[in-house]
Amino acid sequence: MTRIIATLIIPLAVLAGCATTPGGGGTASAERPVSDLPPANEAEARAKVHVDLGLAYVQIGRYDVALDEARTALALSPGYAPAYHLMGLVYMFIDDRPTARANFERALQLAPNDPEFNNSYGWFQCATGNEKDGLERLASAARNPYYRAPTRPYTNAGLCHLRLKNDTAAAEQFQWAVQLDPANTQALFHLAAIAYRQGAYEQARGHLVQLHQQSEPTAESAWLGLRTERKLGNRDAEASYAAQLRGRFSDSSEYQAMIQGQYE
Repeated sequence: MTRIIATLIIPLAVLAGCATTPGGGGTASAERPVSDLPPANEAEARAKVHVDLGLAYVQIGRYDVALDEARTALALSPGYAPAYHLMGLVYMFIDDRPTARANFERALQLAPNDPEFNNSYGWFQCATGNEKDGLERLASAARNPYYRAPTRPYTNAGLCHLRLKNDTAAAEQFQWAVQLDPANTQALFHLAAIAYRQGAYEQARGHLVQLHQQSEPTAESAWLGLRTERKLGNRDAEASYAAQLRGRFSDSSEYQAMIQGQYE
C-alpha cells in the first residue's frame, strides 16, 4: 500500500488575520474552527489541552503519544470533535486508512463545516483516490472566511490536481496559495516545476528565485534550477546549481541524474 504523504494539513502557526479568498460567497454555512471557539465547559477545556499537545507530538513524529493524548481528550470530553480529527491525522500518518477515514468522518459529523477538518479530510480523500470529494472539501475550507490559513487548502488542492495530471488547474491553486502566503515554498516549487514543464523557463526561474529567497535550496529545487538555467543557456548559474548538488546533495537521486546527464 502506498503511504500517504500528508501535506500542510497539521494546524501549524496560522497566518495573522483573515484573507480574502476566491469564490467566497456568503457565510451562512461557514463555521469557525472548533479549535478557535472557547471551550463549552471545563471538560472541553481540559480535552483541548490534550489535543493541542497531541498535535505537537504529531509534528515530531511521536504518533503513539499523540494517539494517547487524543484518547485522553475523548475520555475527558466524549464527542469532542478535535480529538477525532487528531486521531484521523495520526492514523493517516501511520497509514491505517480505514481508521483514519472513520475518525475524520466522525469529526465532520460533529462539525460539518469546520475548515481544518475539511482541509485534512480533503487531502486524505485526494491522497486515497477520491479526488472529486477531496477537491470539494478543500474548496470549502479555503472559502471559509473564518479560516486563518487558507493557503493550506489551496496548496493541497494544487497537489490534488497534480495527481489528476492537470497542471493548469494545479497552477491556479498554487498561485492563490502564494498570493495568500508569499513564503509558501511548497507552492512556489510546484509553480516553478509546472512552468518548466510548460517551457516557460523565465517564469520557472522567477519562482525559483522567490523560493530560494525564502529557504535554502533542496536537492529537488537545485536540480530544477540547474535544468532551468541550462534551458536558458546561463552556464554560470547552471554551474552554481551543479556545485550545490555536488557539495550538499551528493547522495541524492538528483545528483546521480546530473552526473549521468539525464536532464529530462
